[in-house]
Amino acid sequence: MIIDNFCFYAFVSSWYSITTQCEIEKIQIIKNKKMDSKKLVVAILLLFIAQVGYSQDDDTTTQSNIQTYTPSKLLNKGQWDIKWFNNLYTETKFANSSGTSLSKARENYFTSTIEAFTGVSENNRINIGAIVEIRSNTNGGRQALSVFSLKDDPSSERKGITSIAPAIKFQPFRNIGNFSIQTAVHIPLVKNETENGVFLDQTAWTFQNRFFYDYSFSSEWQLFAELNTEYNFGDKASFANNTFVFAPGLFLSYFPSSDFTILGLAQHLQRFGDFTQDFTALGFGAKYQLSSILNIETIYTNFVRGTNNGLGQTFNIGLRALF
Repeated sequence: MIIDNFCFYAFVSSWYSITTQCEIEKIQIIKNKKMDSKKLVVAILLLFIAQVGYSQDDDTTTQSNIQTYTPSKLLNKGQWDIKWFNNLYTETKFANSSGTSLSKARENYFTSTIEAFTGVSENNRINIGAIVEIRSNTNGGRQALSVFSLKDDPSSERKGITSIAPAIKFQPFRNIGNFSIQTAVHIPLVKNETENGVFLDQTAWTFQNRFFYDYSFSSEWQLFAELNTEYNFGDKASFANNTFVFAPGLFLSYFPSSDFTILGLAQHLQRFGDFTQDFTALGFGAKYQLSSILNIETIYTNFVRGTNNGLGQTFNIGLRALF
């Protein structure tokens, strides 16, 4: 347990008062009952140990949602977790099949994801929920913020609700509460991946399994690991059809306080099957607990390498309500 300067000072002052009082009692006991000095030493030691335990318990701080409810943690029965996460990806370079970086006209891809989960089991080991994705993409060299344009230009932009996914999240091992698995089936709502040269989203279905694990080194440091696996199927016209995705990620968080954290991350994606591609991204971000229910997060990532993939960057912001 870490004791800050104020708590340490309070602890010393309190202990000093107790020992001073014990000295007075010692004189009285010696005068009245002639207590053996060894017994007095034992009594003082017991008081000291009790005071240390009290000081440490009193210093324990309540963890915030951003510390406690990582993706690995499941909800209690009747509890709700609602997330709204927004990702803007923009690129002016791409890596070809040999990994060589080449320039291109700017393309922009905005994804807004809404997730809602609730606890349904008495033992807090099963959550159910749904995931909805909304996309807005532009190309032809348009600026990054053009994805928020209200005008409709079919020659360089597309937007719409692109997929919905029923999902279940569960804790497979009773004694490992910081490990969980999320399984979802993403149902495409898009008829054509590309129209007028503008890509919107894949038309293949996705069977997805995400494995979550976190480990706290102390009240200040936390490591979170994720492994995302996917099998894409159902539409031969889709670039993703009959492909598998293997995507691990690591997130290291530092908590200056229980309500605020800064983090660094590294992610890699490997797609294999009828179409192959891969990329590696590095980034950083922060989270802040706005209230007992709501927190906000922001993340930046840069695609540092890849093959058959864009070499762009992402700007992310999200809100999460847990009640």
